[in-house]
Amino acid sequence: MSVYDYSVRNTKGEDISLADYKGKVLLIVNTATGCGFTPQYKDLEDIYEKFHDKGLEIIDVPCNQFAGQTPGTDEEIHEFCTLKYNTQFPQMKKSDVNGENALPLFTYLKSQKGFEGFGMGPMALAMSAMLKKIDKDYKNNPDIKWNFTKFVVDRDGNVVKRFEPTAKMADVAACVESLL
Repeated sequence: MSVYDYSVRNTKGEDISLADYKGKVLLIVNTATGCGFTPQYKDLEDIYEKFHDKGLEIIDVPCNQFAGQTPGTDEEIHEFCTLKYNTQFPQMKKSDVNGENALPLFTYLKSQKGFEGFGMGPMALAMSAMLKKIDKDYKNNPDIKWNFTKFVVDRDGNVVKRFEPTAKMADVAACVESLL
């Protein structure tokens, strides 16, 4: 199996095969509109504008599994993102990324790159403290821990890096650029 064996649904309910993106670098991210990390939409749009013409595609999958921080309809989410952050990258249908209803794509991504920690700094410590209250064993499973977890896929369909929401967006951009 590879990332190209999966598909996601766009906001119109149409299946979008990731095979359509062969030869591109992919940045696949689960997002939310009411999260402390939501301003990362600006950074994602900046990365998209800088690298799209060089072969980057962003696959934005809104998810409401983390503290109900994406409560709106697909249309409301899209309107929020385009009006507040001027996003131009494709936005998919709101979907689960963990549990029995998780998109098979995210199950695959997690199998390729598991959780390796939140890094250092105040946000990393806050995320760790919060998650310990939710799941004492959170460090030992590959589940998506929160909104704005990002997976980078190279031009050959290999999942090369997972970035937790606490990662510096400059590091995400540098990873993407190194693959273009």
